[in-house]
Amino acid sequence: MSKRGEEKYIDYNLLVITIFLLCFGLVMLYSASAYDATIEYGSPTYYLKRQIFSTFIGLVLMYVVIKFGYKIYKSPTVALLAYIGSLIVSLLVLSPIGISSHGASRWIKIGPMSLQVCEAVKLGVIIFMAFIISKKANKLRSIKMFSISLLYVIIAAGLIAFVTSDLSSAMIIGAIGVIMLIVANTKLSYLLPMGALVAVLFILAVVVAPYRFTRIRVWLNPEAYADGDGFQVMQALYALGSGGLFGKGLGNGVQKLGNIPESQNDMVYTVICEELGVVGGIAVILIFMFMIWRFAVIANNVDDLFGSMLVVGVMAHIGVQAVVNLAVVMNLFPNTGVPLPFLSYGGSSIMILLIEIGIVLAVSKEIKFK
Repeated sequence: MSKRGEEKYIDYNLLVITIFLLCFGLVMLYSASAYDATIEYGSPTYYLKRQIFSTFIGLVLMYVVIKFGYKIYKSPTVALLAYIGSLIVSLLVLSPIGISSHGASRWIKIGPMSLQVCEAVKLGVIIFMAFIISKKANKLRSIKMFSISLLYVIIAAGLIAFVTSDLSSAMIIGAIGVIMLIVANTKLSYLLPMGALVAVLFILAVVVAPYRFTRIRVWLNPEAYADGDGFQVMQALYALGSGGLFGKGLGNGVQKLGNIPESQNDMVYTVICEELGVVGGIAVILIFMFMIWRFAVIANNVDDLFGSMLVVGVMAHIGVQAVVNLAVVMNLFPNTGVPLPFLSYGGSSIMILLIEIGIVLAVSKEIKFK
């Protein structure tokens, strides 16, 4: 692309791949959810319509973010409000507007819509940590500044873990903050004590909630629990293995017909592999790898450290969440409720993801070519 003088650009590669994932996700969502939606709500398009609505709202928000740019978040007031506001939102699950589902209180009611509070906290942590790192970049190699920065992450992750009992989302939030600190030139010698701290917190979380230990046992030997806690894992593995090279054809999967509970959520990848085969499953992984690469290109080429760290935060969010979801589906990690970005059902998730993509695209506009 030839440029005269010095001009700005927007990363259309990332925009196109995002739109493709949204469209592909809606197709696979309908395929995965039509049976359950018909049984539960009498309409095969119940989940699809709700996801389309959330996607539309998300696209509008993405456009607004791109239009107004990302530098508004660079304000100390805005960055602090994003962090504290997200923590307050997470506490609202304990208020009358909190919503309980499947034995957990993780949502709040906002008018006709609901918001999963962990998604707001992820965005708040990305913005606030980018601000802290950009302001204290030269001091992060000191143990004091590193510990203070890490404490912000631990507070956010801990709040989600103990208020909503959502350990998986807490782990994602923790990973986002830690990756941002590592990329920000933190001393590698800090990784060992940080890893020890994570291990202690994880063991504590398992001890206080015995059902998590059950999930670890199921992960180690799913066949022994095939008729109980390991049912979903075994059915997911059957779906992965039955698709063959090219799959059974779009819409022709059978494991989604009552065998995999809520296959439109965390287990949507099993439907993809059963219906589109190994080829389809690998294609999805390659698409996410391409997206991560575009994030890296943008982060490396923008001159503003704050903008670069925003992109790193979004990259960590989407990358870690995709890896954990795929690992759970393949039984490489204990079963946990982590959706596959852009493909799993969830209005809060898709809207926050599109806001984050809007932030990244806004940052990409600041890349200058001579």
